[in-house]
Amino acid sequence: MRKRAAKKRPLLPDPRFNDQLVTRFVNMMMWDGKKSVAFKVFYDAIDIVESKKTDEEKPALEVWKEALTNVMPHVEVRSRRVGGATFQIPNPIRADRKISTAMKWLISFSRKRNEKSMAQRLASEILAAAKEEGAAVKKRVDTHKMAEANKAFSHFRF
Repeated sequence: MRKRAAKKRPLLPDPRFNDQLVTRFVNMMMWDGKKSVAFKVFYDAIDIVESKKTDEEKPALEVWKEALTNVMPHVEVRSRRVGGATFQIPNPIRADRKISTAMKWLISFSRKRNEKSMAQRLASEILAAAKEEGAAVKKRVDTHKMAEANKAFSHFRF
């Protein structure tokens, strides 16, 4: 790139849990700049997780973080043209991209569920991901399988 890379802006921690990761998640979930609505959806989802969870020793925020960890991919495939053919080359993922990819998957698969409210959808997707099931975890497994299948092309990495 010609210009220098933009500085990372510091995120303010959220008001309830005092956690920057929550703010990052809410920013990704937000539509039309309505952050207060997104925070309400997230906090309602955490409350639903608190009421539905089975193991009593872990708080709901820890369940959410565990779900995020279970969804996080470690490798991904990138397309690269080599001599007229396009190869899918497995690449390890940077730490911040792992987190943002996991958040995007969790949010998008929550939106595709068919419960009544977004808070209920998000809560059920969080609970499913914490138990290593659900669509977001399946997406991670599929990504890893694709990287494993294309391991033979990893020598094309630059």
